[in-house]
Amino acid sequence: MSDPHSSSVMLRPTFLCLFLACAVSLSSAAVILENGMPILWAHTAEQLTDLPVQNDILNPDPWHFLHRMSLYRLMIAATDPFMGCMGTNATDNPMWGLALQLGWMLTSGRLADPSGATTCGLQTGDTMCVSPQSWWSCVNYYVSALPFLSAAQQGFMGAGVQVQMQVPDGVQGYCTTYADCSTTYPDAMTKWDAFFQGLKAAADSPLPDNEKKDSLLGLYWDAQMASSYASAACNPKQSQYSSVEVAFAKSWLNSAEYVSAAHFQSNLEQSAMFLTPLPSRILKEDDVAPNIADLNHEENHSLYIFSWMTNANSLLGGRLVSLWKRAMCSVSTREKGREMLQQLLLNPGFATTTFLSIATGMTTSC
Repeated sequence: MSDPHSSSVMLRPTFLCLFLACAVSLSSAAVILENGMPILWAHTAEQLTDLPVQNDILNPDPWHFLHRMSLYRLMIAATDPFMGCMGTNATDNPMWGLALQLGWMLTSGRLADPSGATTCGLQTGDTMCVSPQSWWSCVNYYVSALPFLSAAQQGFMGAGVQVQMQVPDGVQGYCTTYADCSTTYPDAMTKWDAFFQGLKAAADSPLPDNEKKDSLLGLYWDAQMASSYASAACNPKQSQYSSVEVAFAKSWLNSAEYVSAAHFQSNLEQSAMFLTPLPSRILKEDDVAPNIADLNHEENHSLYIFSWMTNANSLLGGRLVSLWKRAMCSVSTREKGREMLQQLLLNPGFATTTFLSIATGMTTSC
């Protein structure tokens, strides 16, 4: 394994500890932005040469926060030239959502070792350490390392660039190369490949921008959901958390079914809106939303809605998700779907019964 300290994306631990302590103490809400960008963005790799190389193979360490965030920065920069149909802002790339999500996991303590066996990711240890024991960091690996390996394979990082992810000594169960991940998770890697190939094809497509955008977001969410399904390999790690945190984790995964079917454009601005109300700490056994005293109103509301969506789907025998997917059958219904999700999550006055009745009605237009 190459020494991550040789990388220019490293920072002094004392500075990072101070920064994170300040970020966490400033507000009970999840801190996901710093100067309008994802947390610690300014300290990530601007180019491939900022990451470690061993035997002419790019060797990032996804168990170091700045390296993992750098994977997103490099992917966003490499795909931006193909994202014209997404809009005119520099932050319209849908991959910004994943970068913000990783920042939320860091500041809410979800990348730390939940077992207490090490100080990885804790304020008292290496704050930039991403624990292989964390369920959250494990699930995120499938939407950071896997797409990066695919992007490199499809030529987005330059001709012939080979990548092998570092893995901590004694840690098993994480694929580290394109060939390895393609063998272990063929569906996820095939769908990431299709997304990156689709980006290149869209550049020459005669379709109007709104249709191109919808099509690319469809490919993007297909890949992200395939990664999400592959991350079921992380499930044994849930045993380290409270039943309340596990229930939230499952409902968080379940919410992606709705967001993906609506082809949500997870750009920086939209993603920040949806991620800011997420719980700013790991949930404990006695936490009962919407009455968790040290979480703010928005966090309590989002936890309540996440739980409601999961419970409603269970009561309907899984039919709420399938009903929603059927309703998201056209560019126009997907647009309405995105507006409804925004109302449901961000507007406490929007009744859950309204959501159900509108979703049911929308299926008739398909």
